[in-house]
Amino acid sequence: MPALPSDPSPPDASASTAEPAAPVPRPRASAAVLVLATLAVGCTLWAAQEVILPVLLAMFFALVGNPIIRLLQKLRLPRFMAALLVLALGLASAGALAVQLAGPAADWFTETPQQLRQVSRKVRDLVRPVQQANQAAESFARAAGGEDNRKVEVIRTRLDDPYKVLVRTPRLAASALAVVLLTLFFMIYGENLQRHVIALLPNRQQKRFTTDILRAMEREISRYVLTITIINALVGLALAGVLVLLGIALPEALLWGTVAMLLNFAPYVGPLIGIALMLLVGLTQFREPLAVAAPALVYLALHTLEGQLVTPIVLGRRMAISPLMLVLALMLFGWLWGIVGLLLAVPLLVCAKLVLARLDGMQGWARLLE
Repeated sequence: MPALPSDPSPPDASASTAEPAAPVPRPRASAAVLVLATLAVGCTLWAAQEVILPVLLAMFFALVGNPIIRLLQKLRLPRFMAALLVLALGLASAGALAVQLAGPAADWFTETPQQLRQVSRKVRDLVRPVQQANQAAESFARAAGGEDNRKVEVIRTRLDDPYKVLVRTPRLAASALAVVLLTLFFMIYGENLQRHVIALLPNRQQKRFTTDILRAMEREISRYVLTITIINALVGLALAGVLVLLGIALPEALLWGTVAMLLNFAPYVGPLIGIALMLLVGLTQFREPLAVAAPALVYLALHTLEGQLVTPIVLGRRMAISPLMLVLALMLFGWLWGIVGLLLAVPLLVCAKLVLARLDGMQGWARLLE
């Protein structure tokens, strides 16, 4: 009979109790790769703005309407009907406001050039002695230097291409329709979309973590956007009321109150534009120096009260954003997407802060934004 193999030796106890090997760390990307990736993302955001902006605007409007939809759902109204009702009320309010303000806006744009010419004529009369003194000094300098010839000024004129205007109008209409439809779909199917996206994650811990982040983002951003909208609307109404007290007609006062409300969504940049517009309103409506400056001073006082007292008290410390980071974000998104970028800069920055505050190891970046 063949010899049986000898019994294998018992396993080494030290080998069985050995700790598992530490995972190999992932290689870090070089600085050049990070810079190239950042430039690629920025170019993509700029080049694809016709697709990205309607989606972001629809998400913005859906976040404004979600708290109202939840309130209607508590009243036993289906989400589909609640979303339709909120969207219809929003469109009806915007349409009624546009119809109400179209007349005063057209009258102002028609009458303002003539009034500004009168104002500029008065300003020229005031500064004419200074201009004459400057011309005399220039003539004396030319005579002393032996230069009798004047420089030839070349005036270039630019004609607007009517074909571009004709092509741009249907595209703007299509973008507006896309924003409306996407807003409705985000209101109705946003929760289902989140649920399906979370289901794609591999394990329960990642699903729970992502769910917490998405719920916190939706809750905080909805609260922020709705609160800021209400505050800005109150600022616009207060400005319109003060303008009426100053003697400006009610339709025109409502026009400037609406403009102030919209400009207040872009911190720092919007109020500066609003102050300039209020100064222009004072120049066209009044003659006394104090009355001319009154609309701009009132707007400045309202903005200071809102920005330094009302908004910090209502929103609290959680939504505090560094002014420097805010200005940088306004510059970046304004350069990328224009006026829409100025509108979306603050919600996107708040969203980034909320995400960074909940990620392990990224809390320092969240504090950097405060």
